[in-house]
Amino acid sequence: MTVAGYLIGDVIMKNKLLKFASVLSLLLLTGMVQFASAQNRTVEAEAERISGDRFDIVTQTPMGASVYAIRQPNKEMLNAIDQGLTDLFAVARKNHYRKRLNYQDYTIYIGKPDRLRDSTGQYSPDIAVGAAQYAGSVYDQGGFIYAAGIVVALNPCAFLIAEHSKNYERVSNVVRYEGEHLVLYHNDRKRFAATMDHSKGGSHPILQ
Repeated sequence: MTVAGYLIGDVIMKNKLLKFASVLSLLLLTGMVQFASAQNRTVEAEAERISGDRFDIVTQTPMGASVYAIRQPNKEMLNAIDQGLTDLFAVARKNHYRKRLNYQDYTIYIGKPDRLRDSTGQYSPDIAVGAAQYAGSVYDQGGFIYAAGIVVALNPCAFLIAEHSKNYERVSNVVRYEGEHLVLYHNDRKRFAATMDHSKGGSHPILQ
């Protein structure tokens, strides 16, 4: 009776522990989801502040990068984003970097361009942002600059680019170039600090 009693008690205790562990795991998972959701809303709010747009469309590239857009991106745009990330990951590995080299690590916001052509007349969808540290530089357009892409958040990895209707190779290049800053932030802080903006010179590609 005594041995049997202990065995029954052990089974009951194990069942209670399993139930407790399940509830604890559920609570932790719920907390993580809520945190990620709040984090995503904060990043989205920053992208909206920079661009003045509302990102009502949420989708993914074929390779799994998250995309927020003002309208449904066409397949050429999504494929170009994937190609830019593919190029980024390849050159990052060549430089012996290993962190943030998954498509799922990245969120791309596609906003309305503030111009479609540059000063030479070339197709160049860009976003206008305050000049800030670029004031007085060759990029200064009178208190603002035109940017092909803008890093919105370092962690999670997120950046903003302008919507394109052609020249998707340019999209791939912009995605790679903005991604360079994020890869450097997570892998090489010294190099990141030295190349985080171009107000003192320097340009993309940073990684060779």
